[in-house]
Amino acid sequence: MDISKTIAELKKDPEFQKNVGMVLVHNGVVRGWSRAGHETVEAVDIHVDRDTVEAIRRDIEAKPGIWRAVAEANDGLLFPGDDVLFLLVAGDIRENVKPALAEFLDRVKAEAVHKKEHVAAPGEERRQS
Repeated sequence: MDISKTIAELKKDPEFQKNVGMVLVHNGVVRGWSRAGHETVEAVDIHVDRDTVEAIRRDIEAKPGIWRAVAEANDGLLFPGDDVLFLLVAGDIRENVKPALAEFLDRVKAEAVHKKEHVAAPGEERRQS
């Protein structure tokens, strides 16, 4: 996952200048604490349904004003600080791009990403790798 490289590649396309006034990026990483109870997270098992991600990506790219939607996801056993999800939406104006990225993120997280957190036992600190 290299956000700068992906954006640079998109900018090489001659259609980029004709269609893009905004690029928004989401780079999700493994948190060191759980959302539910703020327990220390040791690792997270993540499974990504890539077919569902691709279907959602196509839906987003078909929205008015959206030129490109890109999704990359890591799965398997990941640790705090590891990149999980990289989403990019490039389009004409912020009124189109901002809601498209929000929908892209919300749908991918709800429909295509499944995770199981491994939390430290109460009173334990995170193990150093």
